[in-house]
Amino acid sequence: MEQPTAAPFVPATDDLEALREAAKGCRGCHLYADAIQTVFGTGSDRARVVVVGEQPGDIEDKRGEPFVGPAGKLLDRAFDEAGLDRSEMYVTNAVKHFKHKPAAPGKRRIHQTPERMEIVACRPWLIAEFSVLRPRAVVALGATAAKALFGPSFRVTKQRGVVLPWPGSAERPDEFPADEAFAVATIHPSAVLRADDREGALAGLVSDLRVVAKALAGT
Repeated sequence: MEQPTAAPFVPATDDLEALREAAKGCRGCHLYADAIQTVFGTGSDRARVVVVGEQPGDIEDKRGEPFVGPAGKLLDRAFDEAGLDRSEMYVTNAVKHFKHKPAAPGKRRIHQTPERMEIVACRPWLIAEFSVLRPRAVVALGATAAKALFGPSFRVTKQRGVVLPWPGSAERPDEFPADEAFAVATIHPSAVLRADDREGALAGLVSDLRVVAKALAGT
């Protein structure tokens, strides 16, 4: 079976708004069929930090923006506590369409974790965003985002909260272009919401994000 890809839908442009508009018509994999809309990244086109999550959720799919539901509100709190300025950040997802289980009318649709094939299919959009932004730092939120950037063997639980080499610098020099950037992986804010010790999990997320703030301050 041929690997699906969004590549034919990605225009050659350095304009984020043009990319966002083109992404509305993406049919690069089957996920578009059950989603309301493409959820592209948002933030400044001069962002120093790119934050990559997994995929949009139910609320994000309805509103067309990433991280605007409960996990997004918690993430904003974590940014504030870590000393990161949201106006200097760009927030996006590894997968731009909401993958979910069918739900009864009026019920919230339940997210399903994207498969590797779907992550790879959506990679051209993520590469295009990085090509325009060329950030100083990237934050990978959760396993799906980290594996999209670093490869399928990456484990957030073992490598979270440390400054890592830019993921495009070694194995994939033509992907995720940036100049002397660094990356930090951490948990997804939805994992904090699911945790038995929510305050402890939030403190861990904030601690990881402070690593980003400290590294930026030293550059």
